[in-house]
Amino acid sequence: MSDPGSVFDEARLEFDRLTTAVWGPAGQSLAFQLGLRPGDAVLDVCCGAGSSALPAATAVGPSGLVHGVDLSDELLEVGRLKASDRGLQNIEFVRADATTWEPPSTVPAAGYDALACSYGVFFLPHMDAAFTRLARLVRPGGKVGITVWRRGALRDFAEALHDAVARHREPEADSGGSPFDALEHIDTPDGLHQWLGELGAHSTEVRELSNIIPATPEFVWDLVMGGNLRRALSPFDDRTVEQIRLDFLQLLTERAIHDVDAGTLVGTAVVNGRSAT
Repeated sequence: MSDPGSVFDEARLEFDRLTTAVWGPAGQSLAFQLGLRPGDAVLDVCCGAGSSALPAATAVGPSGLVHGVDLSDELLEVGRLKASDRGLQNIEFVRADATTWEPPSTVPAAGYDALACSYGVFFLPHMDAAFTRLARLVRPGGKVGITVWRRGALRDFAEALHDAVARHREPEADSGGSPFDALEHIDTPDGLHQWLGELGAHSTEVRELSNIIPATPEFVWDLVMGGNLRRALSPFDDRTVEQIRLDFLQLLTERAIHDVDAGTLVGTAVVNGRSAT
């Protein structure tokens, strides 16, 4: 499997074009649900171009701080430019591995006030253990929050892409896995509540964000090329990728897929800080 950072480096342009319709609404919702206050210190992992880190920075104000951590240099640079355009001086975008991140000296000794991870927790190796370790970087009584795709979201869309790709590869080349496998126990409100509780959190709150987006040809291809689904196209040359795009659009029409369900769960919880288990 290729480095996640390199995949999203290549996806920078399409990823950024998705911000208004997809990443932005979820990131803003996560920042609000975390209940951030002026002066808070926030860690945002798998931060991308800052969809939740930037609104967190405006919530905590100049007396607070936000560390946005990701493996994609290109997305981090987009985040830096957006922060600069908005005059935000309390946010730092850092290329680092979230699984080994330790707070710098600018973070209070008790730890961060909040941990955010929007559409990224399923990229963490050994997801449960990695997120539990990150939660230990939050002070006792602080909050953690994530966004994940709601069960059923993107399914018809992703299946059409899978079938379009399958027309151009040998049957034995099919990996057989689903990009949603890592989500199967946290893609419902009850499942996400339970998962957060099992990781040592309490006072969980899970809200559903409905987001039904018209399936224009431009948007659906940006959604393929601007995220992890782009991996499916990596074995092919440009000519084949263009044919896959045409086949994919044809399948969406044949299957009457006129909208993309980008429904999302926004989950937050209070943690026991560094004593979390």
